[in-house]
Amino acid sequence: MLLREIERHGRIPRIDLSEVTGISRATVTTITADLLRDGLIQEIPREADADMRRGRPRVDLKIDGSAHMVAGIKVSDTSISLMLLDFEGTQLAELEVPMDKGAKPSAVLAERIKEATTSLVVLIGKSLADLSGIGVGLAGVVDAQNGTVYWSPSLQDSNINFRDILSETLGVPAYLDNDANLVAMAEKTFGLGREHSDFIVVTIESGVGMGIVLNNQIYRGTRGCGAEFGHTKVQLEGAMCRCGQRGCLEAYVADYALVREAASVGLIDADVPAEHRIEVLLAAAKNGTPMAKKIVQRAGRMFALGLANLVNIFDPELIILSGEQMQFDHLFAQEVIEAMRTSIVQIDKAPPDVVIHKWGNLMWARGAAAYALDFVHEMAAKDPNHDAV
Repeated sequence: MLLREIERHGRIPRIDLSEVTGISRATVTTITADLLRDGLIQEIPREADADMRRGRPRVDLKIDGSAHMVAGIKVSDTSISLMLLDFEGTQLAELEVPMDKGAKPSAVLAERIKEATTSLVVLIGKSLADLSGIGVGLAGVVDAQNGTVYWSPSLQDSNINFRDILSETLGVPAYLDNDANLVAMAEKTFGLGREHSDFIVVTIESGVGMGIVLNNQIYRGTRGCGAEFGHTKVQLEGAMCRCGQRGCLEAYVADYALVREAASVGLIDADVPAEHRIEVLLAAAKNGTPMAKKIVQRAGRMFALGLANLVNIFDPELIILSGEQMQFDHLFAQEVIEAMRTSIVQIDKAPPDVVIHKWGNLMWARGAAAYALDFVHEMAAKDPNHDAV
């Protein structure tokens, strides 16, 4: 508990630590002495104050960043993004590694992650053995509590404990979660969610994801795999989604869905590189091509409908739209947000703010690192010599 409070405050004297936790000063002194002995915290002298002039120097306590090191990883469609943090949460290194597109066997993806993580730690002259934990974010249906991936567009396997596969492959404790949850973790720890106890992050990349923070906690559902916004149904017997079901929101909003429909009506030539096809479609819509406009406008209407449903169910303080597709504005154009606002329950209070946060994959990786850091803090508080295994 004290380690968490020191982390939360950054720097704090013992007397204030006693007041904010309700723990007696004597007990705080005893516990922090143990934390100092174990190298988990440091004493930082304060600048001169009245107490020092009277001969009683005061010190602040802070986390010792050198005590542990964690990595955060975001697995995308065509790349692996990595971030390295020390025990205090300070960034040490970052890296993006290209990866061939398409789902892979779990053993192959684990090896790709190991290779990328090895390249990351080498940047500061370290090895995998120097890590205390690795946080990994994957798109798909992930049960964070037991490490199971029920389905992911990155994996050919389903219903597997990918967390254990990663831990064994890397030789380092791995902590797995849905990547949208880790964006919510990043927003809560470093970003726009710091001042909000209840907010929702909607991510739009090759698919559509969501992270929910309620009462300052990430909500995952009873089975650990809730908040699958992209797979809520918006059309009975509708378009095929990559999850294997029909009528999912993602099947009308995600870039692959828009490109698929555009290609079916001849709007995109086969020789256009796959990574540029969504740009070609959106450019055609902006230039007034009727069928392109129809496809893009329907995506906006479907997205507005989905957002309205979120507001009506959760009534959050804030909705943050994040992800790779935030470089385009077709899903957060003013008419889309207005359509959402007209579809929610109308009361004599303002609707939630909707903000755009154009974070790149490295910030997603930072959220994954923060996720791992939480576990390492917890393990270190219990057993400072335990490397979070």
